[in-house]
Amino acid sequence: MAKLVRYDDVQVGDTLSELDAGTIDRLTLALYSGASGDHNPIHVDIDFARSAGLDDVFAHGMLSMAYLGRLVTAWVPQQAIRSLSARFVAITHVGDRITCTGTVEEKLPQRQVRLALAARDQSGIVKLAGTAVVELS
Repeated sequence: MAKLVRYDDVQVGDTLSELDAGTIDRLTLALYSGASGDHNPIHVDIDFARSAGLDDVFAHGMLSMAYLGRLVTAWVPQQAIRSLSARFVAITHVGDRITCTGTVEEKLPQRQVRLALAARDQSGIVKLAGTAVVELS
């Protein structure tokens, strides 16, 4: 559960507690497909992925985006989020272990802060790079 984070107590460079999202496996992809309604076969059908020239299926970009959302909501309540965006940088493969990080990048007016966010695999390769603006008490 998110704790009360006070604007006056936050400094540029402060980091959020890392989120270990775990290892991406086929069950996670199938469950996310059902929950999200994104049934693109590139994410669940290995034969389809191979016919597209890939070795295997890969994770939905929005799955990693959801992990970034979990990172932020572990730091502040959901209603504190003013914006959350991400840029898809690299494919997340089956077997990748995803860790999400966040850093206070800037203190803004109206008690808001901008966070730099990233979802990385076990080798440190950035899969998603994002930002969030949250309003603090």
